[in-house]
Amino acid sequence: MNVIITGASKGIGKAIAETFASKGHTLLLCARNIATLEETAKAIQLRYPQASVKYMQADLADYQQVKAFSNWCLNVGTPDVLVNNTGQYLPGSVLTEPDGTLQNLLNINLMSAYHLTRLIAPKMIEQKKGHIFNICSIASVQAYTNGGAYSISKFALLGFSKNLREELKSYGVKVTAVIPGAVYTDSWVGSGVSPERIMEANDLASMIECMANLSPQACVEEIVVRPQLGDL
Repeated sequence: MNVIITGASKGIGKAIAETFASKGHTLLLCARNIATLEETAKAIQLRYPQASVKYMQADLADYQQVKAFSNWCLNVGTPDVLVNNTGQYLPGSVLTEPDGTLQNLLNINLMSAYHLTRLIAPKMIEQKKGHIFNICSIASVQAYTNGGAYSISKFALLGFSKNLREELKSYGVKVTAVIPGAVYTDSWVGSGVSPERIMEANDLASMIECMANLSPQACVEEIVVRPQLGDL
């Protein structure tokens, strides 16, 4: 399979890339930081020589870079899986966060997925198969203090996923909204929260790889995954 993963240099994206690489698939990765992305891609390729790991630097908040990345992906081959994982968290209140925060997070958390999907999905429709995963957040379904623009952008991403599911199901293309609670990534380092209290990135990666291999008749539309002890 050709598997496109955005925001793939670390955290959840990196874990997803490693899981698909372990099955010998072709990975098409992007991230904003080229140094981290290159390091991740080379490490995955070395660990899983049976896979093919390709990468391109791209800031998907910029539409021109979205187009460049999509063209690069389509030139490699027909896409089978698209994981829209690019995202950023900024805490804040709707009333007090700096001007421009909502637009910035909408560009990163929503519009990156919206634009890339619009460019990749037609090829999936043409082949009558494919699977799109949108990495949402528990903030997509539950407002919380200090969620602000981040929560709004993730609510919007879930709404995008629901609409996309309805539009694509008759073409054989699947859409899954992945809605995780706290996952231990770099953003939690130094927080004082024990890694044992919250989920591992591999928990999500394993589920996504499994869902991508269900029969054509089966589609997991949404999956909510929380830490065993609940949200923080």
